[in-house]
Amino acid sequence: MKNTINGYIRKDGTVGVRNHVLIIPSVLCAKKVAERIAYSTPGCVVASHNQGCAQLGDDYYQTRRTILNSALNPNVASVLIVGLGCERVSPHEIQEEIRASGKEAELIMIQDMGTAEAIKEGSEIATKLVEEAKSAKRKEVPVSSLVIGVECGGSDFSSGLSANPAVGQVSDKIWKENGRVILSETTELVGAEHILFKRMEDKKMKKTFEKMLKRMIDESVNNSRDVVDQENIPNNISPGNVKGGLTTIEEKSLGAVIKGGRVPIVGVKEYGEIIDKKPGLYLMDTPGYDVESVTAMVAGGATIILFTTGQGTPTGNPIAPVIKITGNYLTAEKMKANIDFDSSKIISGESSLEECGNELYEEVLKVADGKLTKAEKNMQDDYSIWNIGIKL
Repeated sequence: MKNTINGYIRKDGTVGVRNHVLIIPSVLCAKKVAERIAYSTPGCVVASHNQGCAQLGDDYYQTRRTILNSALNPNVASVLIVGLGCERVSPHEIQEEIRASGKEAELIMIQDMGTAEAIKEGSEIATKLVEEAKSAKRKEVPVSSLVIGVECGGSDFSSGLSANPAVGQVSDKIWKENGRVILSETTELVGAEHILFKRMEDKKMKKTFEKMLKRMIDESVNNSRDVVDQENIPNNISPGNVKGGLTTIEEKSLGAVIKGGRVPIVGVKEYGEIIDKKPGLYLMDTPGYDVESVTAMVAGGATIILFTTGQGTPTGNPIAPVIKITGNYLTAEKMKANIDFDSSKIISGESSLEECGNELYEEVLKVADGKLTKAEKNMQDDYSIWNIGIKL
């Protein structure tokens, strides 16, 4: 089985599977200008979001961290930051830190020139960056260069029976090649945390994970929804999951953790925090909301996302290719334009779990080498940063 991919080696030694010029606004107020620049300049992608100002404490630091680390993702060749001029997240500081990493970062400020001129100047800068990025060529590198993020969304009964286990097979293969995997969605680890604790040897790591779980559970209780102790009441917070046959968070979680395979847990990270270089599985604190969870893993360094969906969702990401996997043959048929891989043959008995896992692994390598996912073809560039408190 192939154990190499063809990727873009960055100055810091990390490897990307895409070569994007990223246009990123520092604040919601600069979003439209950033979008108009990106959509009019082939070779660019845009990470639009609704944060960047009027945030306090952890929310401010989390937004700043996510914007910066998204720009540092290895799939990004260079960056154009679009700032407004009065926002809390400083676009100048973001630019300085990106440049300090060795990656090119340009900046325009809307309040210095107005919308029309900002779009004109930004488009000229973006065009120049795209031409410079073309000099980067793919080179053969080991599979260990990959960082895989694993995600559930629009889950149903089939997710835990076929799609998630197939992804778990891929996670195991990536780890055996000394690669790294990120498992997020703290909400969907509740009820299955005992399985994860057994895979942690470090006491400090266990305490960090306990804190993450408690924070999420307490928040649900404080907002009139107990995801743990509702006797005889479905406690799955997603109506779609309940409709698909997953009535409790425990059912959802037991299926969700399988995506991480049997990979040893080597790190527990905050939302959007860059993972370490050590091979293994990293847990990241994110909500169960798909777009915000994927955004965090991409900021953490994920270069490919494996996204399972029983009921179907078009979700993608501007920076990392999202491979959409379903275990429901009806969904695979109805959403052909969105689904990349059908694992329902595990349930029907047409394929073994191992065989399906091998097929999915081969698909990952093809995408790493440049094959476009359905989400990429559909220009599905969803990006949203988790907001955990009030705005002023």
